[in-house]
Amino acid sequence: MMLATRRQLAEAGVLGINRRNARFTLPCNPRKYYPRVDDKEQTKQLAQEAGIAVPPLYGVLHIERQVRDLARQVAPYADFVIKPAQGSGGNGIVVITGRTGSGYRLVNGVTLDERELAHHASNVLSGMYSLGGQPDKALIEYRVQFDPVFAGISYQGVPDIRIINYLGVPVMAMIRLPTQRSRGRANLHQGAIGAGVDLATGTTLHAVQDNAMVTMHPDTGNAITGITIPYWDQILALAARCYELTGLGYQGADFVLDSERGPLLLELNARPGLNIQIANHAGLLPRLRQVERSGAHVRGYEQRVGFAKRAFAHKEA
Repeated sequence: MMLATRRQLAEAGVLGINRRNARFTLPCNPRKYYPRVDDKEQTKQLAQEAGIAVPPLYGVLHIERQVRDLARQVAPYADFVIKPAQGSGGNGIVVITGRTGSGYRLVNGVTLDERELAHHASNVLSGMYSLGGQPDKALIEYRVQFDPVFAGISYQGVPDIRIINYLGVPVMAMIRLPTQRSRGRANLHQGAIGAGVDLATGTTLHAVQDNAMVTMHPDTGNAITGITIPYWDQILALAARCYELTGLGYQGADFVLDSERGPLLLELNARPGLNIQIANHAGLLPRLRQVERSGAHVRGYEQRVGFAKRAFAHKEA
C-alpha cells in the first residue's frame, strides 16, 4: 500500500484526508461538540458520568498562580502524569515514574527538580502544546500501569489502542507500541509501531514503523503479531458507546489497558489519523460504506459491536 499508485490506492478503498474531511468529518461531527473531545478534562467528566473508566484525575491547574502549589498537589503520589488538556500528538506529556529525594524521575531516568517541573506546567498553561496555541489547562492524573501482555512488545511507555468509529460502529483498530526511537511514546510520527488488530478477535495482525513493515519489536526482539488483547469485547463496547457520549459520528477512541483497572478511555479524537489503514493493510472506505448500507448505526451499541465483529473480521488473503 505504501508504494502503491493513486489508482491502486483508490481500488483498495484507501481514505485520504480531503475525502475524510469532506465526506465524513464535516457532515458527521457537529462543530459545537468538538470541545467534548478537544478538552480532555471535559472528556473525562462525560465518560465518568456515563460509567466509562478513565485514568483518575488528581488535579487541574487553570492559572499560573496555581503552579506555585504544584509540589503540594503531587506530594501524595509516587508517580503521576502531567498533560495539556488540549494537547495533541502526545506533545507536552510528562510521565513521572518515581521520586529521587526532592526530584521527579522521568520514564527515561532523567530527573527534574521542583523548579523544572513547575516550568513545564507553566509552559502547558501558556498554550505551548495546545491545539491552536491557545492558553490551556494542565491535568495531573494517574500513571497507567500497563498490562503484562504488552511487556515484551513495548519500550518504557504505555501502548494504546486506537479504534475508529463511524456512526457508533467500530470499523478499524490498531495498537500503538512505544519504542526507544519514539522515546517511550505511543505516537507513530515519533517512531512508535502501529499494529493492525482483527476486530473479531482482538489479535494483532500486520505492523509498520514509519513506512516499513516490521514483524519484531526493534528494542525487545519479540514478535508483534499474533498477540490477543485482553478485554477485547469490553473495549469494543466502550468504543461504540463513545458515539452517544460525544455525538460525533466519525471519531477515534484511544484506550489503555491498566494491569489493575482494566480498559481505560484515554482520549477521543474528532480528526483521527489515517495511517491505521497501513497497519491493517486495508482501506477504510469500503467499511464506512458498508456501515451506511447496513443500517447498523441505528441499533444499540451491543448490536453495533456484533455487526462490526461479523462484517470486519480479518480474512486471510
